[in-house]
Amino acid sequence: MAGTSISAGVLAIAATLSLGLAAVGGAAVTAQRVAGAADAAALAAADAASGAVPAADGPCALAARVAAASGAQLAQCDLAGLVATVTVQAKYAGLDAVSRARAGPPEGF
Repeated sequence: MAGTSISAGVLAIAATLSLGLAAVGGAAVTAQRVAGAADAAALAAADAASGAVPAADGPCALAARVAAASGAQLAQCDLAGLVATVTVQAKYAGLDAVSRARAGPPEGF
């Protein structure tokens, strides 16, 4: 009888740890996905600002479409000449994963 109780306790602890690790893993995947979406959105906005990519509705609108294609949402887009700085976010388990990225020509170019 005591062995059954110990086994049940060990299984309960293992299940709890497994669920916690799955949540942390999902959050890590979401953070990486949002970081990739921010990088892609910043590059798209910088390319549109430089004229390398035609964008009829502007660089920030293009960045928003690129972020949405990655399952994220563009929260902020700033252009300073040919340099684009974007903030992208996505939700995971009710929390926001946020990432910023900057793209443009090299300094002194």
